[in-house]
Amino acid sequence: MDHLILKVTTKLLFAPIILFALYVQFHGDYGPGGGFQAGVIFAVAFILHAFCFGLAETKKVLPQKALTIAMVLGLMFYAGTGVATLLLGGNFLAYTEIDPQSTHHAGQHYGILLVEWGVGVTVASTMLTIFYHFTGREPDIDQEDW
Repeated sequence: MDHLILKVTTKLLFAPIILFALYVQFHGDYGPGGGFQAGVIFAVAFILHAFCFGLAETKKVLPQKALTIAMVLGLMFYAGTGVATLLLGGNFLAYTEIDPQSTHHAGQHYGILLVEWGVGVTVASTMLTIFYHFTGREPDIDQEDW
């Protein structure tokens, strides 16, 4: 797409969308939001970039290999937090086992942050992978053959 206004608007909106995704990510345990919503917002910034600058340019910024690694890391954050609480003697995702001596529920806070971070990274990378595959596929029939 060669529309100057859309390109400038996308460049202006990209960073605030990423910033809002980070706000939703880290504000999730205090209010509405969390990893899933932040992951979707983060992915939307890159989808907007792809709509305006093309899929090839977006893949240069965030290649598929990085998304695959991010999916694995996000899942490992989530599962690793649960396994860590098991190894500390609690149930799976029993966050209080992370810091049982805390009187301010610090273990609960740390556990939620780690799990939500894993969810956010996994959701964002999965959304972008699905988008890359749907938009990057070759059409079965040419437009002229209809």
